[in-house]
Amino acid sequence: MIASIGEALAAARGRIPASEARLLLGALLGCSTAQIAAYPERALTPGLAARFADLLERRAAGEPVAYLLGTREFFGRDFRVTPAVLIPRPETELIVELVLARVATNDGAPRILDLGTGSGVLAVTLALELPGARLTALDRSAEALDIARVNAAALGAQVDFIESDWFAAVDGGGFDFIVSNPPYIAADDPHLAEGDVRFEPTGALASGQAGLDDLARIVAGAPAFLMPGGWLMMEHGYDQAASVRALLAGAGFDAVASARDLAGIERVSYGCWRAS
Repeated sequence: MIASIGEALAAARGRIPASEARLLLGALLGCSTAQIAAYPERALTPGLAARFADLLERRAAGEPVAYLLGTREFFGRDFRVTPAVLIPRPETELIVELVLARVATNDGAPRILDLGTGSGVLAVTLALELPGARLTALDRSAEALDIARVNAAALGAQVDFIESDWFAAVDGGGFDFIVSNPPYIAADDPHLAEGDVRFEPTGALASGQAGLDDLARIVAGAPAFLMPGGWLMMEHGYDQAASVRALLAGAGFDAVASARDLAGIERVSYGCWRAS
């Protein structure tokens, strides 16, 4: 029977990383991981011990820590996540940085459309980083939109949310930026059955035989909704940059390029819609 922090950490040893055990305990006890490490003698109530044992079993079975905790950090803020949405990843922050770099030399009050918003990390972050911006975010999943709305309200972001299959329900255009982290994994990719990904919504991950179906739909539809000189920016797979650049160039976008994430991988491709 687990009766203290030290015994809880001992029970987790060899089953999950020590850092994750401390994180789970810290969330249960409302204290930092440093405090968890510093006070192994602290007693746990039977209820807390039982809750930790449950989290330990679920994590050992592969369930992502973000879903167990119900939160994940993105661009310095904590966002609510559930199995209805993808777990935010650091590489997606690159889209935020690319938008901010262009707004700094342009209009400080842009109109921005976030396609497939999921937990809302892109739309909410951009709304908070650009207080004058007008954000619209859509997703075809009503459950995902519920999570996104919770995050916007909790963080004080003003975002208009729409339930829509890509552009289908978007009323009007004139956007300065369209951003998206769409599904881009091939439907038969073995990684879909591995690690954290197997617990995430497949519909937000897989997109056709080559993983390019939704990226192609977005590129084809975006010009009708962009201002002349507006930007389309999309995250994609580690080996898809050349294909996405070809899609953008073929659709008539200018200044087509790709940006690398911190691992040096071409992770976001973008283009500027030409003036008609």
